[in-house]
Amino acid sequence: MRKFLFLVLILFLFIPSHKIDAKETSPEEMYTQRMDLYKKTEAISGVPWYFIAAIDQYERSIRHVRKDLPKPDGLTGFYMDALEWGGPLNPNVEDNNPKTITFFGGKGLDGNGDGKASRTNNEDLLFTAASIISPYGVNDTNVRMALWNYYKRDKTVSIIMTNAKLYRTFNRINLNESVFPIPKGYNYTYHNTWGKSRGWGGRRMHEGTDIFASYGTPVRAVRYGVVEIKGWNKYGGWRVGIRDLNNTYHYYAHLNGFAKDLKIGDVVKPGQVIGSVGSSGYGPPGTAGKFPPHLHFGMYKDNGINEWAFDPYPYLKAWEWADR
Repeated sequence: MRKFLFLVLILFLFIPSHKIDAKETSPEEMYTQRMDLYKKTEAISGVPWYFIAAIDQYERSIRHVRKDLPKPDGLTGFYMDALEWGGPLNPNVEDNNPKTITFFGGKGLDGNGDGKASRTNNEDLLFTAASIISPYGVNDTNVRMALWNYYKRDKTVSIIMTNAKLYRTFNRINLNESVFPIPKGYNYTYHNTWGKSRGWGGRRMHEGTDIFASYGTPVRAVRYGVVEIKGWNKYGGWRVGIRDLNNTYHYYAHLNGFAKDLKIGDVVKPGQVIGSVGSSGYGPPGTAGKFPPHLHFGMYKDNGINEWAFDPYPYLKAWEWADR
C-alpha cells in the first residue's frame, strides 16, 4: 500500500502543472486570461485589443470546423503553419530564432522579449497576429486593407471586422449568451423540418427549422451579432441575417416586418426584437399569405473557404430549455 501511494505521489509531482491548471481553469478565468493577453499585445504593438481579439476569435472558429487545421487547445486561436512562421526556405522547420526567421522571410515574431519566436507561445502568436495590422495603421479602412492583404478573402475581412465591432461595442469578450427566438408568453410550435423538400422555385432542400406562430409574434436575436443582411428575398420574403462571434450566420425569414430603425451594420444583443412573424415570400416584394405564418430559422457556418447550412433544431431545443 505504501509503495502504491508513493507511486501515485511521484506521478502527481511529475505531471506538468500547466496541464492541471488547464483542467481547473473556469470559462470566466479563461476569458480574463485572454483579455489580459490582448491588452498586453495592444500595449507593445499599438494595435487596439479588439482587432487582435477579432483575428484570434476568427481563427479559433474556423479551426473548430476545418479538418486541415489543428483544433485550438489553448488560450489563443491564431494559427500559422511552420512554413509561414519560419519562412518557406528555412531549413529548420521549427525555427524559433527571430533573426533567422526574418532572414528566410518568415512571419513569426518574439512577442514577450525572451529572444525566441515560438509558434506555441501565446504572446508570440498574438504579437505576430497584431503585425498583420500594425504596418498599415489602425483605423477601420486601413485594418480592412491589412486583413485583405493577409487573407485575400472579402468574406473573411467582413467577419473579422464584425468580431471587432462586437468587442469594441461591449468592451468585453465573454459574449456567449443565447436565447430562443420567440419570447416567453407566446404560443408557437415546431419540429425538425431540416432537409425536407421544397418545390417553389425549383426542387431544393429545406435549410432550417420552421417555428409556427401567430402573425406579429415578436422575433428575437438569439445571440450577440451584427446585422449582415436585411430586406426582401423571393424565397424568404422579408428576412434578416445576423452573424455572431462564432462565425455563425443566423437567418430569420418570412417576417411580417422589421423592428423600428433596424439596419444593416447594427449590433444586436440576445433577446433584442428584430422583427415579427409573418408569411412573406415566394414571389416579388410584398408577396404574403402563400403559407401559414411562421419563422424560418436557419444557421450557416463559414470555415474561411466556403459557407454551408447546418441543422439548427438541436440549438433551438437547447435555447428553449434554457429559457424556461
